[in-house]
Amino acid sequence: MVLADDDVLLREGLASLLQRSGLDVVGQAGDGEQLLELVREAQPALAIVDIRMPPTNTVEGLQAAAKIREEHPEVGILVLSAHAEAEHAMRLLASGGGIGYLLKSRVTDVEEFVDTVRRIARGGSVVDPALVQELVSARRRDDPLDVLSAREREVLALMAEGRSNAGIARRLWVTEGTVEKHVRSILTKLGLTEADDDHRRVLAVLTFLDAR
Repeated sequence: MVLADDDVLLREGLASLLQRSGLDVVGQAGDGEQLLELVREAQPALAIVDIRMPPTNTVEGLQAAAKIREEHPEVGILVLSAHAEAEHAMRLLASGGGIGYLLKSRVTDVEEFVDTVRRIARGGSVVDPALVQELVSARRRDDPLDVLSAREREVLALMAEGRSNAGIARRLWVTEGTVEKHVRSILTKLGLTEADDDHRRVLAVLTFLDAR
């Protein structure tokens, strides 16, 4: 994988953390252009990208991530941000699987962070719980999730955090079979019945995040 952040200390710290956890960091970049060159040369499984990088420190990282997705759709992308920015996260998630959006402040539990990195590299989608909560509290009146029960909304929120059925079951203290029933009900109620299960889960999460 490759890392891109203009904060050298943070970048080096993440690289060290990932390498100690058995993951291979093949390169580092300090801006979007360097990142794109690195991805083209190294063909990594995953790029970890800071949203704000030189020269303007606005959305260079996001633009580089979009370019990577266009040129190398097989490369997973984990975007790190200092703030929960819903518009950016929605745009990224809409581009398909292998996408993650995580607040920098969340990178405190090493085991959880490494697990997130591995899930995204395998094609999963992970959304920071803080962003999920922000979107939950700002839903539009014409909420497409009105068809869901309170428990189904809870399950969908945990799906949006990237949790598996087993992980949701542990969180809610129910059986995995119960979670599977809730997930099937959610997908049916949202009209997501024609694609494979993994893709439908992503579409359900996008529906959830768009209901703001």
